[in-house]
Amino acid sequence: MFINWGLGELNLKIVYYGPALSGKTTNLQYIHARTPPHMRGRLISLKTQQERTLLFDFLQLEMGKVHNLKPKFKLYTVPGQVYYAASRKLILQGTDGVVFVVDSQAGRLADNQESWYTMEQHLVELGHDLSTFPIIVQYNKRDMPHVLSVSELKRQLAVDGRPQFEAAAARGAGVFDTLKAAMNAVIGQVKTAIR
Repeated sequence: MFINWGLGELNLKIVYYGPALSGKTTNLQYIHARTPPHMRGRLISLKTQQERTLLFDFLQLEMGKVHNLKPKFKLYTVPGQVYYAASRKLILQGTDGVVFVVDSQAGRLADNQESWYTMEQHLVELGHDLSTFPIIVQYNKRDMPHVLSVSELKRQLAVDGRPQFEAAAARGAGVFDTLKAAMNAVIGQVKTAIR
């Protein structure tokens, strides 16, 4: 959270985290395409030759007011590939909340577990308390064949107590529900912090 008192702006950061090809970029692309231009900034993507996000996607959304401050949400994604661990940690710096995008396909369970573990590790190293830090879980690709049940994914990832949503980001299902929950969780934390 960064407050620009001169402009009356409250800058908040939400990072979409998850394994490679889980749908993080797809979420941001859908949000960008369906958000009125006056409420959003440009979508900036840095990609490798394989068309995967290398560093981040950045989308700025403007919403109502909090304590007479105008919140501006900056949405980022991290690169999902394991060898970009340092980049993922760097992008998590200064984050106010995380959307963890789970790839529901059965063959991706180990990738989801590894990504969840490294996310928690990075957040702890950055000084966040995992028991109170806003993490929203999105079970993406629910429209694909051979997906694990949500109850099995919940059990394997041990995400009880976190807000959770089913999604098919390519079609937009669950995308805005997830975003709204993340924004509300972050705003809840901010209201407590700036009382």
